[in-house]
Amino acid sequence: MARCQGANLCFMFFHEEPPPSETLGILAFDAAKTMCRLVSLYKSLADPEILKLHRHVIKSKGVTCLNSKEECFLLNLACAERLEDLNLAAANVSWLGRNCSDKGLSCFDVVYADMKRGVVDVKKIEFGTRNIEKVIEKMEKHVSATRNLHAAMESLTEMEGSQKKIQRWRNIRANHGLKVKVECFNDRILLYRRRVQYYKQVSLWNQTFDKVVGLMARIICIAYARICNVFGPFVTGIIPGCNKKNNVVNVKGIFHPNFDNSCCLLEHRELYEVNLCLFDQNEESLKKRAKNSGSVFKGGLIRFNNHPPPPPPPPPPRHSPQGDMAKNNRVLRLPPPSTVGGAGLSHRYANVILFMERCMNASAAIGDDARSALYEMLPGRLKVKLRPKLRSQYLKWEENSERGDDGHSAVASRWFDKVEEVMDWLSPVAHDTVKWQAERNLEKQKFETKPTVLLLQTLHYSNLEKVEEAIVEVLVGLSCIYWYRKQW
Repeated sequence: MARCQGANLCFMFFHEEPPPSETLGILAFDAAKTMCRLVSLYKSLADPEILKLHRHVIKSKGVTCLNSKEECFLLNLACAERLEDLNLAAANVSWLGRNCSDKGLSCFDVVYADMKRGVVDVKKIEFGTRNIEKVIEKMEKHVSATRNLHAAMESLTEMEGSQKKIQRWRNIRANHGLKVKVECFNDRILLYRRRVQYYKQVSLWNQTFDKVVGLMARIICIAYARICNVFGPFVTGIIPGCNKKNNVVNVKGIFHPNFDNSCCLLEHRELYEVNLCLFDQNEESLKKRAKNSGSVFKGGLIRFNNHPPPPPPPPPPRHSPQGDMAKNNRVLRLPPPSTVGGAGLSHRYANVILFMERCMNASAAIGDDARSALYEMLPGRLKVKLRPKLRSQYLKWEENSERGDDGHSAVASRWFDKVEEVMDWLSPVAHDTVKWQAERNLEKQKFETKPTVLLLQTLHYSNLEKVEEAIVEVLVGLSCIYWYRKQW
């Protein structure tokens, strides 16, 4: 592995020539999933993605309406999630590193903890250099070959299962004096076996632990240095000022808050009171600073404490500690009951919104079955809010009957415009919620290396009352459209 930027970091990873390391074998698939997460994280920290975060994501209407208008809070949440992703990846790399012959790699968890404690000067580690881009390309090739191996092995397993069924069928036919030709099928199985053997040679299956862990350890250190560079104040926990009108994002996408005498004012203080890692415990001093500066203390100064990654669980013989990323994500568990995620309704409300979107796009096809199915998807608390609104709107609808079809047409037209307006910003948040959950489910992950959706783009941190209010409004509008269509 080529030398990485930063002499101190390189010294930790490279000593004398280590003895040969064993190959990954079946652990290639676990390593590929971790490698995907690291490449995805690396790409999410590139200049275009950081600029997109500042200029579009945190300013999108769905995020500002449902989650927060405070850029300081949103950027802190983005930083916390990226660090959490990196910590989880580092834990898996540390677990794989136990099989390395290089002592520096086998103790990567110690190296990573030291780096986060400031032993290593991360300013010397550069991001986006030509050599690092080549490393990323090499990792993507390894992931692609391992993806092909996984697909080939699945196909071979299915064919071998079919072969056993055919063999049983052949024996039954043979007992009755009949012959079954299976030569073509056997040739296909042979072809797939050769394909599996080929992909084993060119994929991570045949790579050594030292080489694979060395590549990923290098990217972890570079990604951490980049996070410190892009989200510096939020990583260190020092946010002396965060005025969204005066904050600056330079051409390289690096966030530079305007440091003044005021503290960061947040609307989501309750998110951090339940987690001391993210909440500054010196609250009294913050209140005094806010009072002296003439600002209203609406929240608390938040910080993502720079703890080392949690130690990985003791590994079984041949299984990785990886699991569903969503279950291991601390940031996912922070929202209070006043949010959609805290109430455990993120996935359910996302599905409701997507169903409403399909009904809106095919309003002419809305029938009783679709309306019944949509109503059954609603939790009890939402049905309670919906019934009086529907009853009130239906009474108004009946009053308009005296004006004839023109009155109903005008009402239905107004509701369609209103529903369309709400869904324009509500629907993307629901799509991102489903996408976030799919991206974090490692069992269903498809070895993708694209930048992933952030929690701040989903319903997870959304205000529960605001989301339910928007859903009820859309449901009432769809009902009016349905009443109008039913007249025809």
